[in-house]
Amino acid sequence: MAFSEIISLISQHIMGMSLVLLCLVVGLYFSIRTKFLQIRYLKSMVMMLFKSKSSKEGISSLQAFMLALSGRVGTGNIAGVATAIALGGPGAVFWMWLTAFLGASTAYIESSLGQIYKEKIGGHFRGGPAFYILKGLKCGWFAIIYALVTILAEGILCPGVQANAVNYAFNHAFGVDMRITGVIICLLLALIIFGGVKRIAKAAEWITPFMAVIYVVIAFIIIGLHFNQIPSIFLLIIKSAFGLEPVFAGIFGSVIAMGVKRGIYSNEAGQGSAVHAAAAAEVSHPAKQGFVQAFSVYIDTLLVCSATAFIIIATGMYNVFGADGSVIYSGGNLPAHITEHGPIYTQLSVDAHFPGFGAPFVAIILSLFAFTTLLSYYFQAESNLYFLLKKDNRTQFWALQILRLLFIIIMFFTSIREMQFAWDVADIGVALMAWTNIIAILLLQKPALKTFYDYEKQRKKGIKEPVFKPLQLGIENVENW
Repeated sequence: MAFSEIISLISQHIMGMSLVLLCLVVGLYFSIRTKFLQIRYLKSMVMMLFKSKSSKEGISSLQAFMLALSGRVGTGNIAGVATAIALGGPGAVFWMWLTAFLGASTAYIESSLGQIYKEKIGGHFRGGPAFYILKGLKCGWFAIIYALVTILAEGILCPGVQANAVNYAFNHAFGVDMRITGVIICLLLALIIFGGVKRIAKAAEWITPFMAVIYVVIAFIIIGLHFNQIPSIFLLIIKSAFGLEPVFAGIFGSVIAMGVKRGIYSNEAGQGSAVHAAAAAEVSHPAKQGFVQAFSVYIDTLLVCSATAFIIIATGMYNVFGADGSVIYSGGNLPAHITEHGPIYTQLSVDAHFPGFGAPFVAIILSLFAFTTLLSYYFQAESNLYFLLKKDNRTQFWALQILRLLFIIIMFFTSIREMQFAWDVADIGVALMAWTNIIAILLLQKPALKTFYDYEKQRKKGIKEPVFKPLQLGIENVENW
């Protein structure tokens, strides 16, 4: 059995229906426990983005939001959506939406926990699932496992798929050799990751809104040109999502699986990855950063992913494949010679209305999406390395250099492989983090929910800026409040 086949087999098992169902059920559970905060606090989520300011120890809520969003908005929003449609049909989009809606509550829980149990290391706030597992559950071996899993996933397994999608997009748009694109990405990334967390936050703060706004504007222009198709697109998505469209009935399992898988990969709710950015923020109450990170899930999936899905479906630039690899449905306008899927669907969709512009535009936007996601991945891997080696500065320094080199070298190796291999490797990383983190937040739901109820109680009393006092809530082992 070839190496790529072994990786594919592992991916199918570890990121199977059991994880898909777990993510949906946990999201629903926390939505009920918080009385659907993702609806009730939507306005507050937006307002809180601009209330926090950075300090010597922590970044602002807006910077933390952008840093987390830079991890969420990436290849999954362009190539991932196209892959979900290709392997699950238009109905996969509905399951991405549901994953985001329910996942917003999960994102709140994990991000507020990151704030509660954050630490000050090297003069800056650091945190993440490993930190709250150690301090909240008082379980050192579990914390070490999560830290190692995150370093493996974000430092080695996940980065390659980002660069891989960029390589394919640039190869299609400009005919550039994938090895050349890979080298350029690695060099640019090295310039930033050797500069530290402040430089990463600053880069994400500027690049993320710029790239997202331009992409969404172009997508909305295309959707506007197909305005009369919007009702039929919604109907197709809903019917396909529940197997009511006869042609997709035979792949109903794939519809759900691909929608949730790509939803999890894109918005990251439940993985614990965005917690690292949330913990780095300077806020007066953990709930505030929880709300901010919940909102970033909406931006990622309900806005950016939906924009990609609608332009692909509206222009008919897609095929849907069955389990045996044969085309079972065609959007009708995909050129006959196109047999692969991924960013090329989005490139052709934009090209359909802006000839000669679509392929290079999507390639450039995708490169920005992927680049900021890679910065976020590195930040998360680095945070967990600090967790493991925070008391040994000399070992920490050399381990950090090794991590940076491995991050860049292995990313380049995966970036020039076939697309399916890159996705399989990334799915393994995502699944490892999700399984570990979801178990942790279920065990730690009590302090997270106490914090949420405390925020609500203070707001009901008319306190405009609630302040967190953990000892009064019976939350122990908290140092930075």
